[in-house]
Amino acid sequence: MRLEPRNPMMPALMSVLIFEAIVVWLAVAGMIQISDVPMLSAVVAAAVVSLVCIVATAGLRKGWGVPAGWIAQVAVLALGFLTPWMFAMGIIFAIIWVTSIVLGKRIEANKQEN
Repeated sequence: MRLEPRNPMMPALMSVLIFEAIVVWLAVAGMIQISDVPMLSAVVAAAVVSLVCIVATAGLRKGWGVPAGWIAQVAVLALGFLTPWMFAMGIIFAIIWVTSIVLGKRIEANKQEN
């Protein structure tokens, strides 16, 4: 699913991806202290996932950011294998992402009707 670069939901999608990048770095402490993930593994996982989120955010203006954002949603959800509470965070962010996409599609459909 793609949205037009000038869709009014783009700021919401950008916010989701930026907040995901922040939450991913906050999860590092939980990975290390609660789930006993080695520090290097936790930092590398957080760096990769947050980089995917940031790249997807930059791509939203180019048109390829929405598919990259879907990849970011899967990556954030996959962090749940390192610390289980990230499954919950990944699901919450994915719900917000899907809702924003659906609303964006409705806005585009409404514009085409008028």
